[in-house]
Amino acid sequence: MNNKLWSGRFKETTNKLVQEFTASIPYDWKLYKYDIASSIAHARMLAKKGIKTNVTLVFSVNQALLAAKAGAAFVSPFIGRLDDIGEDGMALIRQIVPIYRNYGFKTQVLVASVRSEKHVVLSAEAGADVATIPPEIMEKMFLHKLTDAGIKKFLDDWNATVKSQGKK
Repeated sequence: MNNKLWSGRFKETTNKLVQEFTASIPYDWKLYKYDIASSIAHARMLAKKGIKTNVTLVFSVNQALLAAKAGAAFVSPFIGRLDDIGEDGMALIRQIVPIYRNYGFKTQVLVASVRSEKHVVLSAEAGADVATIPPEIMEKMFLHKLTDAGIKKFLDDWNATVKSQGKK
């Protein structure tokens, strides 16, 4: 871990926020229950304090709806993991986005577990706000065989022009 990132004022501010949050919650919540209901309850408490949260590992419209109602800044549906179990992960995005727009929720849809360039395009088409795109997928987004062939053709034409100009 880059210690410079976590040093200085950022570290002090973060530690203070964590201490204030921890002090503000009931003792039994400090047991850090790892379930969606507790996470959404924590998100609601933090939203009331003006702290932005991301409710992650969302796999249903109901979970996304509860997160938005709680005031989460982001909700992260894991589309690739849904695809892995034979469900259509993108269908979840296509359901969440219009519901959020319909009710005017400010919660942004952050598409997670992106597995292909197609996921990126489909997320944009569905109106998702953000996507976590792995570097290998990002690199593939720049590529197209016609672009590569076109660049080669332009360079070949340019080199031929330069060569013919040198003969005159």
